[in-house]
Amino acid sequence: MSGRSPAPGGLALVESLVNTLDLESGVDALDTPDGRAALGITEAELAAARTLRESLRATLLAHAGHPPHREVTPLGDLLAAAPLHVAVDPADGSATLAPADVGPLVARVAAAVANALVEGTWTRLKACEDDTCHWAYYDRSPAGRGRWCSMQVCGSRAKMRRYRAKDR
Repeated sequence: MSGRSPAPGGLALVESLVNTLDLESGVDALDTPDGRAALGITEAELAAARTLRESLRATLLAHAGHPPHREVTPLGDLLAAAPLHVAVDPADGSATLAPADVGPLVARVAAAVANALVEGTWTRLKACEDDTCHWAYYDRSPAGRGRWCSMQVCGSRAKMRRYRAKDR
């Protein structure tokens, strides 16, 4: 839905995973081999990827101050099992958390979340307020109070609903 630029760093992976499902149309990119390949997952990993996606969506809704869209497995429970290690760059001594095995999606997501926490960008990744959307977007607004993935689509719809409700 969003015309925004992708989230920075590893958060782009989280954003793209959440945005594999278009709630309005019901189209799920994970249903296709190309959609799974884009995230490096197999058909056998599909159920786990969907569980992770919806836990991430609930967390991104919380970042925006909204309740979860449905009952989900807590994100912390899913990420707790992710094997991570500290990777130190020998050139400059900088350190990051990295997946111990780059294959599992949950490990790549856990590393992205951990690094975003350190960088202070994790809570800027949010889910759209619109119940028919909940698209992930990176909030670049100065105050960090973005509410919609797209002001032109979801924001306009919300404002029109409020306007019409006021007239009644």
